[in-house]
Amino acid sequence: MKISNLTLAFGNKVVLRDIDLNIEAWDFVFFIGHSWSGKTTLIRSLIWDMEPMSGDIILDSSMALYKNMNEDILQEYRRNTGVIFQDYKLLESKSIYENVAFAMEVCGYTDEVIRRKVPEALEQVGLLVKKDRFAYEISGWEKQRIAIARALVHDPQIIIWDEPTGNLDPETALEVMKIFEDLNKEGKTIIIATHDKNIVNTMWKRVVAFKDKEVISDKAKWKYIFG
Repeated sequence: MKISNLTLAFGNKVVLRDIDLNIEAWDFVFFIGHSWSGKTTLIRSLIWDMEPMSGDIILDSSMALYKNMNEDILQEYRRNTGVIFQDYKLLESKSIYENVAFAMEVCGYTDEVIRRKVPEALEQVGLLVKKDRFAYEISGWEKQRIAIARALVHDPQIIIWDEPTGNLDPETALEVMKIFEDLNKEGKTIIIATHDKNIVNTMWKRVVAFKDKEVISDKAKWKYIFG
């Protein structure tokens, strides 16, 4: 995808101005910056949650996402994009299986495909044995793994996550990143917004830094540049 001349604002308050970024297939990129630097706001625009003031997101099909937005385009984009929310957004009254299945239901998959794909995704994150437990019955780390399974279940090409390691100890955070490094090696494009200096410096991936409403650095195999 190409982020093209994108300006994002809350009302009249501009958060990011004239952002241009190319994110290629197989990229693994960290968005970094202090609080209110705009990295999470950009993530919101990438997950169709915040319409830009100007500019657009150009998909690999050369389609402008927001300019041409309709139900068919949104459905196709959802199928191609896995999103993991910072607060997980699990349905506490549903089982682990039902939480993952719901991600496929909103993307319009048939019951037959859902029955086949959900166990595969739960097995991938080590939670198949707990598929009938309810979300309120499990630990925070297990909830995070449900969120990962939900993002992976429809085999998206792009995976987007905002602050994945904020509530994890350093060892567990590295375990999470290992999952995503393996996914990247399989051909997935990974986009992660984070302020976790240890993760960024350990992974040694592409790093895009935001400050003062703009991109101040974009380097491959780089480190966390803020104090």
